[in-house]
Amino acid sequence: MNTKTLDPAKVAPALNAASGWWLTTLDRLERTTLADPAIRVLQRGIRSLPLGGVRDVLRGRPLGHPVHPVLVQVPIGCWLSAAVVDVAPGERRAATILTAVGLAGVAPAAVAGWADWADLPPQQARVGLAHAVSNAAAVSCYAVSLAARLGGRPAKGRLWSWAGLAAVSVTGALGGHIAYRQAVGGHPAT
Repeated sequence: MNTKTLDPAKVAPALNAASGWWLTTLDRLERTTLADPAIRVLQRGIRSLPLGGVRDVLRGRPLGHPVHPVLVQVPIGCWLSAAVVDVAPGERRAATILTAVGLAGVAPAAVAGWADWADLPPQQARVGLAHAVSNAAAVSCYAVSLAARLGGRPAKGRLWSWAGLAAVSVTGALGGHIAYRQAVGGHPAT
């Protein structure tokens, strides 16, 4: 039996290189002004919506922190669980249900995310737009996955689900960058 282990001396440089590439890419994204005209129009449009006090709820002011990260737990949790069920032997119906519930949880999370995004400064809004685009890719993958599963093509459904999970990983990293590295944070409690 061959029991190879990962050599930390070889893994660490690879992780450092990948991390360096990721952070360099994000720094470039923060500085590029290519999408700024569209960002300004979208932000103005969202801020002009007559939401009243709902805007504060969507932004999480009563909680003292954004509500978007709380709401994304439904789609992320369901989709990650669907991936686990997909690789485990047995009943596949659960993965279909989890995929559908995850898709149902997207709208509230997206609405809260857009409400937060509308007030971000340019560098953060640029990364936020990339976050939204990768979210759209993930949702598209999961929608195709659900259609395939419901259409009796579970293997195709699993493949699209895994592609969606890859997109969720990217969008989560972008969201984490906005929340932690760019320090978009809490709101005073009202």
